[in-house]
Amino acid sequence: MPPRRPPTVRRSLFAAAGLALLAAACGPALDWRLVQPPGWSLAATLPCRPDTTERRVPLAGAPVALGLWSCQAGDHMFAIASADLGDPARVGPALQALGAAARANIGAQLQSEQPAQVPGMTPHPDARLQRLVGRRPDGQPVRSQVLVFAYGARVYQATVLGPQAGDAQARPLFESLGVRP
Repeated sequence: MPPRRPPTVRRSLFAAAGLALLAAACGPALDWRLVQPPGWSLAATLPCRPDTTERRVPLAGAPVALGLWSCQAGDHMFAIASADLGDPARVGPALQALGAAARANIGAQLQSEQPAQVPGMTPHPDARLQRLVGRRPDGQPVRSQVLVFAYGARVYQATVLGPQAGDAQARPLFESLGVRP
């Protein structure tokens, strides 16, 4: 039979175990961090360290350099994307195209839509928040929230995609967005 520990040692072990459980229960499941992509005039928080990429894509009839910052946290993907169109007249068609591409990527049905509200954004009727329901390429159901907006001639898209992707998952990203000239 192992020797019995003195009561103070047992209490200390219980206290340490209790603190560890409390820290695990109260600790953040996601590691939110501020990101400010160079040249974007946008600040956002993402729940994980993002990968970055840039590629030329057709957007509203013309090729543009689209930058993407994205990361995977749990079952959800969080992303911000941006392109400088160089011409404010192209913003409306580009915002519409970004929304349409998000729907097409998951064969989505539009669940709801409302005007976008991002501090500092340039007001535009095509700036929208869309809640989508669709399917992944493997047939699994997926939800997405997509926010498209602009600042001057630069368009932005913020996306949360995953099995739930409800307001609880999207709110921290969307509420962190802010355009800073």
